Amino acid sequence: MQPQLIVRQLGIRDYESVWHEMQAFTDNRTEDTTDEIWLVQHPSVFTQGQAGKPEHLLQHTDIPVVQSDRGGQITYHGLGQQIMYVLIDIKRHENLNVRQLVTALEQSVVKTLADYGIKGYPKPDAPGVYIDGRKICSLGLRIRHGRSFHGLAFNINMDLAPFHQINPCGYAGLEMCQLADFVSNERADCHKVSLQLVKHFSTLLGYNVTNH
Repeated sequence: MQPQLIVRQLGIRDYESVWHEMQAFTDNRTEDTTDEIWLVQHPSVFTQGQAGKPEHLLQHTDIPVVQSDRGGQITYHGLGQQIMYVLIDIKRHENLNVRQLVTALEQSVVKTLADYGIKGYPKPDAPGVYIDGRKICSLGLRIRHGRSFHGLAFNINMDLAPFHQINPCGYAGLEMCQLADFVSNERADCHKVSLQLVKHFSTLLGYNVTNH
């Protein structure tokens, strides 16, 4: 029997409220709680990972900086970036560990890019997805009691300028890119991309999807 996955479209929501809702969901879930994906866009915010180094914020601006509990270093979220948060009970899945979950997330993005005729790839030493050396998707997870939250941030059609105010994911000089650099604005649409992401992720992990 296929495991169930609930997919929620949250629209545009501020980072901190969704983050605290993820924490509460993870802390309160039981053995029977269905796994979920939350699809959301955040207004402009820098988020700093749990072990993030403050020197990776190169200049202070009016964009807020939030100290988060996910893995990884500093990154930027803004409108036109598709966020996919994965609230997964890893222990429930046979043959799934944290590394394999990261791989499934990366491959979901690689396969979505392939739908648009674009060759993306992960790097073994720097989680995320890249195109010709530029980063199009960042990853950061937190695992609590074998259950994941946070997820991926996929640049679709956004203002990339704030990335110049940080060392993205802790890498000085790392260039970012987005789907709109390679396809028309009409095709670089967060909702359309989110449907492809969910399709590939659910196929990779064998889920039966319910949309809410």
